[in-house]
Parts: sequence; structure tokens; C-alpha cells
Amino acid sequence: MLQAPISIAQFDEHHAPERQPAAGQRARPGRSRRISPLLITTIAGGCEFLVLAFTGMVTAALWVDRADAVADARYLVVIAATALGAVLAADRLQLYSAARLLAPLRALAPLAGAWLMTLGVLVAAIFLFKSGADFSRGWLLLWAVSGLAGALVVRFGARLVLRRLAEAGRLSRRAVVFGAGEAGAALVKRLETDPDSDVRIAGLFDDRGEDRVPASLKGYPLLGNVDQLVAFCRQNEIDLLILSLPLTAERRLLDVMKKLWVLPIDIRLAAHASGIKFRPRTYSHVGSVPLLDVVDRPLGDLDRVVKAVFDRIVAGLAIVLLAPVMAAVALAVKLDSRGPILFRQKRLGFNNELIDVWKFRSMYVEASDQTAAKLVTKGDPRVTRVGRFIRKTSLDELPQLFNVLGGSLSLVGPRPHALHAKAADRLYHDVIDGYFARHKVKPGITGLAQIRGWRGETDTTEKLEGRIQSDLEYIENWSLLLDIMILARTPLALLKTDNAY
Repeated sequence: MLQAPISIAQFDEHHAPERQPAAGQRARPGRSRRISPLLITTIAGGCEFLVLAFTGMVTAALWVDRADAVADARYLVVIAATALGAVLAADRLQLYSAARLLAPLRALAPLAGAWLMTLGVLVAAIFLFKSGADFSRGWLLLWAVSGLAGALVVRFGARLVLRRLAEAGRLSRRAVVFGAGEAGAALVKRLETDPDSDVRIAGLFDDRGEDRVPASLKGYPLLGNVDQLVAFCRQNEIDLLILSLPLTAERRLLDVMKKLWVLPIDIRLAAHASGIKFRPRTYSHVGSVPLLDVVDRPLGDLDRVVKAVFDRIVAGLAIVLLAPVMAAVALAVKLDSRGPILFRQKRLGFNNELIDVWKFRSMYVEASDQTAAKLVTKGDPRVTRVGRFIRKTSLDELPQLFNVLGGSLSLVGPRPHALHAKAADRLYHDVIDGYFARHKVKPGITGLAQIRGWRGETDTTEKLEGRIQSDLEYIENWSLLLDIMILARTPLALLKTDNAY
């Protein structure tokens, strides 16, 4: 029953079953170019921002006594900031996913909550800054109603567009299902026949033997166990992982989740066959199929856009401002010892992908260690004179700003470790259970661990544990403000050089 992991293209070519008649209007997913969920989210969020801003300006022009209210800078700033805040709040609630856009009425309550919460923040700010006389309360109430109505119009319009894209097979999210029992069979059938489902099944997996589960389910072959599921998700662009296991199988769920939570994808528990019922707001949905949220991707779609734009703008400015410093370091490296100025090293990046990380060379060429099988220690003879200085001051990391521009690194995130880096003579992933969960986001030049002093040598398991704990805390609590705070504190953290060799 178990096979080596295969690609989605191979699965489509050899294993995708024919669609059921009820879903026959949908084209085969592999035959049309798939639209990225990130693109859908960005467009939907952008349209909603424009509508909220437009209704804010129109209501200001109609309600406020001053004829030039729309040209009033205070109104324009408040309207733009509030509309942006509402969109970001809605994105945190995942209200721009295709599933939520396809069911606008189901998203009404959280959408209204996000909008009213944002307006509440605005009212609090007006009160704190004693600006009540500058803004009309009638305008604010009118905007609250018209803004929500406008957002609903956007979502009903989006539903019409997305239904057409779904029928053309261009909308689907790629999902894998773990669990091939009776509940799994019912789940696959509902996902295949639900006209509002935006999910395309890319693979089925189960960890039980052939004597307990069939070799195929609803025309889909089983592709492997939980370890092969992790490899499959690493190798392919998977958006959603659905666990079709009974809620009462607590031990089995825990064992499976220990291996799956390191993946940078949304993980949901199918609740369609469960006798245990929760409040409606507890569930998320794929079409009409109820799911329980188990693990969310650390960054939502708009979060990724915001972080990427911020990274590239700041990295570009930093390269321009630090160009004289980088030129001086490059010259010092060249004059100090023979060999290239830059050092390229393979490291693990987002989703365990191999990336090339650039640094100013700090070791003698003949002593270079591409895999970091032996970490640098205090007084290490492999390090050059200039190398000791640039390593202590972290000037050797400056070329990684170009990695940020190229998209393989972020400014802030868990530091990318070398392939054979060790703590107490054991590979990092052998020391820390769930170590690879730190790769659920892009690695960064600096991070929460670095400003807390977990920088430099990891000669003990305690040092590595402190670093990983900070990395996971960063991933769970990411925000743009947190990135800005870490960047602001990094220069001060660099002054502490005790562990930097």
C-alpha cells in the first residue's frame, strides 16, 4: 500500500479519479492554470479597502457641514488608517480566504466584528487625543453602516467571480486528507460533490496497515503514512491538511500532530462525522463541510505580502546607506588574506528548502567549512584577523541584505542554521523535538533569539533550547510591530559580543 512520495503532477496524470456527476461542471484542476490563494486574498483585501475608504469619504462629504470635508487632511488620514486597520483585522480572521468569500453570509458576523472593533479603536483614539470636536459622530455612525454594507457588496460580487473561477478549475486549494476510514470516505465524497467547495484533493494518507484500510478510497490511492505525508507536503504546494480522525481518538491525534505541526500549512480536523457538536462559531468550513481549526499558518496571505514589501523596502534602503561600510569590509577581507571576498553556504530555509546564504568571508580559504560540521569557537585558528572583528560585530552578515531582496531571507526571523550545525556534538534536529517547526516562516538576518542574547556558539543543549524557544515564540506572535521592535533593538544587542567569535 505504501509508496514513495510523488509530485502533484504525477498524481494528476496517473491517479486523479473522474469527478462525480454532481461536480461534473467543474473542470479537471490540472487542466487550467491555478490562481494563487495569495492573489485572491490580495485582490479581495484591496477591493475592500477601497470600498471602505470610498464610503468614508462619501459619507463625510454628505454629512459634515464643511464643504471641503473630503479635502480635510484629518479626515483623509483617519479614513485611510481605519480602512487599512479593518482589512488587516479581517485578514487575521482569515476572512479573505476563498472559502469565506464563497460564503459571504457565513462570514458576516466576524466581518462585522472586525469592522466595529476597528471603529472602536478609532473612537478610543479620538477620545484620548481630545479630538471629538474635529470629527462628526453622525458621520462615524453613517460610515459604520455604509462601510459594512459596502464590504458585503464586495463579498457577494467576489462570490460570483469565484464561482466562475471554480467552475473553470482555477480556484482550487490543494488539500491532502489523512485518514482513510469510513469518515474519510464520507469526507472525500462531500468535498467532491459540494458546489461551494474550493478544495482539490491532492493525496490521501493513513498510518494503518492494509488489513485495516483499503488500497484506494473513492478512486484515490493511498500514498503513504504520516512520515510520507510530511515529505509530500514539503515537496508540493499544499494549502490545507485535513485530518479525518474521530475526536475520541485522542492518543492517535496527538501522535500524528507531533509530526505534522512542523509543516507551514493550515491543519484542520474534519467534524462532519462527529457526534460532538460545538457552537457554530467554533467551526471553519470548506463549502458546507465543518472543520475544527487545529493549526494555522503563522502568517496569513496579507501578512506575507506586508512582510515581503517591508523587507524589500528596508533592505534596499539599508544597502544604499551601508554601501560605504560594505565596501570597506570587502576591501579589508581582500587585503587580509587570499581568496574570495564573499562566502556562500547552503542552509535550510522556509519549509526546509535549501537556500544559498551570503556572508563576507571570515575564515582562511583552506579552512572553510561549508556545512559547519565544526562550529567556530573562541580563539579559533581558522578565523582570520579581519574575520574576528566582522564576526563579533556581525558585519559579516551584511551581504544577506541581498538575500532579502532575492526573497530567500527575511529581515527578521529564525536564523538559518548550517546543515551540520551541532549542539553538544549532536545535530540540532536530534537535540530538539519539533526543531523543524522554526522553518514555518522564512529565516531572518536577525530575530527574537538574537536580541535576547542567544547569539553565537551553541555548545550546550540549553543554549540551543533557548534559541529555539525564542524562534517559536516569534512565529506564534508575529506582527509587523514586532519586526520593527526587533530591528530597533538589534544594534544594541550587537554590542554584547561575549558569545560571538
